[in-house]
Amino acid sequence: MGLDGVEIFTNSSGSHHELRKLYTRVELIKEATLKLGGIYLYANQQGCDGDRLYYDGCAMIAVNGRIVAQGSQFSLNDVEVVSATIDIEDVRAHRAKSSKSMQAAQAERYHRVEVDFALTRGKFEEVDEQDSIGLIGSKSIDVRYHSPEEEIARITGEPEDSTYVPVDPREFTGRIFHTCYMGTENSSAETRKRAKQLGEAIGSYHVDLNMDTIVTAVRNLFGFVTGVRPRFRSHGGSNAENLALQNIQARLRMVLAYMFAQLLPFVRGRSGGLLVLGSANVDESLRGYLTKYDCSSADLNPIGGISKTDLKKFIAYAQHSFDMPILGSFLSAVPTAELEPITETYVQSDEADMGMTYDELSVFGRLRKVEKCGPYSTFTKLIHEWGSFLSPTQIAEKVKLFFFEHARNRHKMTTLTPSYHAESYSPDDNRFDLRPFLYPARFPWQFKKIDEVAAALPDRSIQSSAVDKDKTE
Repeated sequence: MGLDGVEIFTNSSGSHHELRKLYTRVELIKEATLKLGGIYLYANQQGCDGDRLYYDGCAMIAVNGRIVAQGSQFSLNDVEVVSATIDIEDVRAHRAKSSKSMQAAQAERYHRVEVDFALTRGKFEEVDEQDSIGLIGSKSIDVRYHSPEEEIARITGEPEDSTYVPVDPREFTGRIFHTCYMGTENSSAETRKRAKQLGEAIGSYHVDLNMDTIVTAVRNLFGFVTGVRPRFRSHGGSNAENLALQNIQARLRMVLAYMFAQLLPFVRGRSGGLLVLGSANVDESLRGYLTKYDCSSADLNPIGGISKTDLKKFIAYAQHSFDMPILGSFLSAVPTAELEPITETYVQSDEADMGMTYDELSVFGRLRKVEKCGPYSTFTKLIHEWGSFLSPTQIAEKVKLFFFEHARNRHKMTTLTPSYHAESYSPDDNRFDLRPFLYPARFPWQFKKIDEVAAALPDRSIQSSAVDKDKTE
C-alpha cells in the first residue's frame, strides 16, 4: 500500500496482553513505518472479554519510525482517545530518501475513493493572518514500558457492588478478601506467622486453623480398611507412602477451602459465597509439581500464568511500592510445600523436590513452547547457554528430567484452574497448546541421542576448569 502512495494507515487491533509484549508491538510498528515511511494509527482493545485474555490498549501514533503519541495501558475506561499533529509532507520527504521506483511500478494498485474535503491546505490557499504559520507537528516521545512487576500490579478487577465506594485499600480488602491458613504438624511456626502478618498488612479477614485431626482421620480410615497404616519416609515409609501422605494434606486443603468459601460470608452475617483463589505459578504447573485436585484447584488463579521469577520481582516491587515490609520475609524464605515432617537433617524444599530451579523451569518453558524445541533441540541450545557452568552430562540430566516430568504430568494441565494468560509458555488449554496430553514420557530416541552427544562433548564448565587447575597445582 505504501508503494502505491498510501500515507496514512489504520489498525484496529485485538492484541491480547502478555508480559513484556508491548516492546515487540512497538518495535513492529516503528520498523514498518521506518522502512517505507508512513503515518500509522494503532488502536487496541481494552479490558477483559470474559475469557482468559486481557487487552491492554495502549493506542499509538507513529510517523516514519517515530512514536509521537501513546495511550495508557490497562485502562478500564470504555473509550480512550489519543491524538497528534502530523505533517503528510514528512512522509513524502522520508520516502524520497531512497528510490523504490521499480518496486512501486510492480505494486498492486488500490482502488481510490474521491471525497470532497482535504486533510491538508493547498499551497496557495488564502488563510487568516493568525493562522499563516500553520501548525507545529507533534514531537517524538519516549515510549513508556511497564516492567513485568508493574504490569502484574495493574491487572485489576472491579468491585462486587457498583454502589459501594471503598474507604481505603485495607477496608476494601477486609470486605471482599478472606485468607485461611490451614496448617498441620508439618507446618513451621515461621510460615504460620508470615501468613498472619500478611493478612494483617493487607487487611484480609484471616482464619488460622490446624487440620491434623482431619488428616489423621483419613490416615486411620485407610489403615482400618487395609490393615496398613502409611508412614512418611522419615519414619521408615516407602516413597509411595510418603507421596500419598503429602497428597492427603493437599487435597483436604482444597475441600476445606471450598467449605470456608461457602460459609464465611454466613459467619459474618452476609449473603452469597466466595470465589476460591488458586496459587500455583506457571512454572510449577509446567513441571507438574502439584497434586491433581489439591489446594491448587480453585475457581480462578490470579498468578497461574506468571513465572516464579517474575512473581519474586513483583513481591519486591510491591514491598516498596505498597509499603509492605512483611513481603521481605517472603523473598528470603525457601519455597517449600511443608507436607513432610521437619527433622534435624531434612527440611522439604520445592527446588530440591523438582530437581531444578524455578529460573531453569522458565528457560525450559520458553524453549519447549515458544521456540518449539523437543528434548534434543533443547539440549543443543542449552549446551551453549549453560555450558560455562554445567557439564554436558549435567545439562543432559536436567533436560531429560524436565521432559520426563512434563510428559508424565501433562494430564494435570487439563484440570488446571483457569488463569489469566500472561506468559507466552503458559500451560493453558488447547487454545494455546494444541499438543496431546498423553506422552511416552521417557522419549527413548531423543534421550538416547542426548546421552550419546553429551558423553562425546568436552566439559567447558567452571567446575571442570577448577578441577583441572587443582590437578595442575
